[in-house]
This record gives sequence, structure tokens and C-alpha cells, in this order.
Amino acid sequence: MGARETIRTAVRNVVPPAGLTRALAVQAMVYAVGSGLFHAGSAVFFTRALGLSAAQVGLGLSIAAGVSLLGTVPLGGLTDRYGPQRVWIFGLVLNAALFATYPFVGGFAGFLAVVVALAAVEAASGVAVQVYSINALPPEERVTAMAYQRSSLNVGFGLGAVISGLVLAVDTIEAYRGMVWFISAVFLVTALFVRRLPRLPQVARPTEPMSRLAVLRDRPFMAVSLLSGLLTAHQTLYLTVMPLWILTHTDAPKTIIAGLVLLNTVLIVLLQVRASRGADTASGAARASRRGALLIALFCLVLPISGLTRGALTVVVLVAAATVLILAELIESAGAWGLTATLPPADQRGAYVGAFRLGSQVQYLIAPVGLTALGVTTGGWGWLPAAAIFVLVGLAIVPVVGWAGRTPRLGAAAPERTMTPVP
Repeated sequence: MGARETIRTAVRNVVPPAGLTRALAVQAMVYAVGSGLFHAGSAVFFTRALGLSAAQVGLGLSIAAGVSLLGTVPLGGLTDRYGPQRVWIFGLVLNAALFATYPFVGGFAGFLAVVVALAAVEAASGVAVQVYSINALPPEERVTAMAYQRSSLNVGFGLGAVISGLVLAVDTIEAYRGMVWFISAVFLVTALFVRRLPRLPQVARPTEPMSRLAVLRDRPFMAVSLLSGLLTAHQTLYLTVMPLWILTHTDAPKTIIAGLVLLNTVLIVLLQVRASRGADTASGAARASRRGALLIALFCLVLPISGLTRGALTVVVLVAAATVLILAELIESAGAWGLTATLPPADQRGAYVGAFRLGSQVQYLIAPVGLTALGVTTGGWGWLPAAAIFVLVGLAIVPVVGWAGRTPRLGAAAPERTMTPVP
């Protein structure tokens, strides 16, 4: 392959093809500018602009996470009732309104009301985004389209982080207020993008609609949700546990943490589409999830070596460990998209996608404390049982997905039919 063809291939793996796949990627990037800006500047905004203590911020965000956990399934069911595009747009408009109120929040009670409302909106609209992508595209294009969206999200997150740096440099109350109003405007612009996306015909609803919580009784599917959700611990490992390990157990400079975050962003943008190949069937998605699990286990074995090295060799080991974990993230993410695109029934997709997200919510509750305790506070030996856990998850997920594939879904009315967007 010549240099020109190599460049063309690289471009195809970053720039989505024209049509609906590109439109979805563009809206993802626009949305991520606002989301990335807030994630990078929120801690300072809460403490400087709202005058909250770190303890109050932590408590409020924990309560909001609990609301998201409890509301994911019932609020995800709104997508089945009202349609994904309508729920998606309504969620973006509510997000914009809630962010616009942030500068007027007075005290902890007002802050708590806003973050809880935002968590509830995210629980509903997050499902709607994914269901729209699944319903609007043919099965063979769904995982690739979601990969392009994730690549574009990271571009947007990077742009948002750059803008956040400017806001933090100015460091005035007016700048922080302007930041959240800018984010509000970004969400409104995203809503306009989504409104211009093709409309989908209504999916036929089952003659006997099941309860919004009935999906929790689908044991094979919930087992898949739990196992796949545990694999999203790569996020906790990369953003929380690995930085703590670097700070407490290595002689590497602190600045390497920022460099590894940048490496993550760049590789996701460049490689996510390529890594998603083969995950567009249930069996392919299960195998991708297994590979992701084994790569996470390998990371757990490579990272502690950095505690035994010195100087430049420590940096080399850390970059190697980070690269392994990024590959795990790329492949596991594709596997999760494939599972959500193939296992849920078309007429109950919102409820099932919401239930699938429960697995990652459980991970957010247990992984930060559990993996930090194993990997950091033990001094290093805890990485061995951590690696064993991910090996076991990887070995289990393929047969569990097979079990789910052989078991009829609750509330499924009929086999899926191809959805044709209405211009």
C-alpha cells in the first residue's frame, strides 16, 4: 500500500461518509464541545462561581449518580413511547434551560436540584441518542456509525477542553457565567441539528405492552448488561486509578498524566472506526468484548512494572500500559455497541438499552473504590486479582451472550424490520 492510499484509508477512518452517518457525527462533535467544556471546568465553576465546598459538590454529584442509576430503565422507556428523536430534542432543550439557570443557583439546595434534573434528563436522552442511531441505520452500518460518533465526540471534547483552559485563565465570575451560557447555547444548536435529522416511522408497539421495569426480569440480557458494564471500568482505570498509581508509586513526572489523556483522545479519534470492524453481530460483539476484557487484564499486569523502574524506562512502561488500555477501550466499546444493536427487540429498544446501561452504572459505583483499593493501596500485588477478575469476565461474556441470543426477549412482538428514515 502506497503512502497516498495509506493517507486515504486514515482519512476514511476519521471522516464519516456523507449522509446520515456524517450528520450524526457532526451533531456529536457539536454537543461534545459544550459537554467537554463543562467537564473540564465544572469543578472550578462549582466552587468559585457557586461558592460550594468540595464536600457539597461531591455529595450532590453522588446523589445525581444515584438518580441516574434508578431512572435509567423507566426513563429509557420514554423512547419507546414517544420516539427517540422527540425525546432526544426535548432532552437537549431541557439541558440548555438547566445550564442557563446555573448562574442563578443559590446554595446547595439549588445546586442539588439542577444536577439531579440534569441526571434525569441524561438518563432519558442518552438512551434516545443510541436508539435513534440503531433505528435509523441498517444493521451492518450501526456499529460503524456509533464509532464515527465516538471519534467525533473526542474531537469535540478536545475543543471544549481548550475553551475551558481560556476560561480558567481569565478566572472571573463573569467568565464562568459566560461559560455555562455558552454551553446552553451549544445544546440549543445541537437540538436544531437533531431536529433536521430524518424522521423515523413509528415502531409498532406490542399489543400487550410490558411494564417499564419488566426488562429487569430478562435474566440472560441483564447478565450481559452486568458483564459488559463491568468492562467499562477501563474508564475508571484510565482517568482515576492509573493517575493515582503514577503519583504514589512511580518516579514519573506529574505532567505525564496530561500527556496520557491526550494520547487517549488522539488514538480514539484515529482508531475507533477501525477497531469497530466485526462487532456488528451479536457473536462478533461478544468476541470483541472478550478481547477488550483480556486487554484490560494485560494492562493490570503491565502497569505495576512502572513501580519497579526508574527514569525514562518508567515513562516507556506507562505509555505501553496506557496504549494497551486504550486498545481495550476501543474494542470493548465496539462490542458494547454491537450488543445493544443486536440483542434488544425493536419495539422495546428504549427499555432494553436503558437496562443495558445499568451495567456501566453499577461499575461507576463499585470500580473507583474497588480498583483503587486493589491497585493502589495494596502497593501493587492487588493488580493480580484485578487482572483475574477481567479474565473471568472475558471468558464468561461469550457464552452469556450466546445464552441471551437463544432466549426470546420479553415483550418482543415481531422480528425487526428495516427502518427507513422519512426526509
